[in-house]
Amino acid sequence: MGKLGKWMEAIKFEHTIFSLPFIFIGMVVAAQGWFGWRLFLLGLVAAVSARTFAMMANRYLDRVIDMKNPRTANRPTATGEIDETDMLVTIIGSGLLFIGSAYLINHLAFKLSIPVLLFLWSYSYFKRFTPMVHLVLGMTLGFAPIAGAIAVIESIPAWSVFLGIGVMFWVAGFDIIYSIQDLEFDRKENLYSLPAKIGAEGALIVAQMFHILAVLFWALFTAYAGLGFWGWVAVIISAVILYKEHQMVKESYQNIPKAFFEMNGWLGVIYLVMVILNYL
Repeated sequence: MGKLGKWMEAIKFEHTIFSLPFIFIGMVVAAQGWFGWRLFLLGLVAAVSARTFAMMANRYLDRVIDMKNPRTANRPTATGEIDETDMLVTIIGSGLLFIGSAYLINHLAFKLSIPVLLFLWSYSYFKRFTPMVHLVLGMTLGFAPIAGAIAVIESIPAWSVFLGIGVMFWVAGFDIIYSIQDLEFDRKENLYSLPAKIGAEGALIVAQMFHILAVLFWALFTAYAGLGFWGWVAVIISAVILYKEHQMVKESYQNIPKAFFEMNGWLGVIYLVMVILNYL
């Protein structure tokens, strides 16, 4: 049980809340309501296994960097409490579980499962050569609502792409904000985070632009999906939450962890609730 706790700490299991609501939003809209317990369970397994694969791959590939960074040096994967063999077993096991769940969902999901895993694996390398790494991370979570639609209707409708692009800009924006904490370390190690390249103030402006784009693409999603009153309420609430997040960070960089974990965690959950209300 102690090792399980360390494992969950290593992959930040609680952060699954960022992507999980948008997968189910994609499924609810594709089904125009409830999509059944079978797809719910398979979607849940696919989402958790994909995120576990991505997080542990990141921890494995960045283990030396994490050892040097004071903010991450206490991670179980950096201290050796979870060794390289444990990490590789988790990566392989979660990857196979993701592929297996995709196979049971439908043919298109299965066909796309391996390319998705390869993309998730590649994320950690981008910080070594481009400040666009934040958008790459955004894309990994932006797949979520598209995957949800594929699970239900085995196709990729335009509204799911708009929703996914909105998620991409949302995640990229808050990842830029979070990276401000590592600005000096990234510069020292020549890592390509946006704050390290253009400074904290410039990075915050880019994050604001990304979050404005996120709200605009969520508005396009609402229009193309034909959502009603509650869909537009979701867009407005999301805009207010993102505005509040930026206000908190402007007041003090000490508020970054709270803005990152609390505000963004609530956004996805509230958005899902509003979409469900739309079909009720």
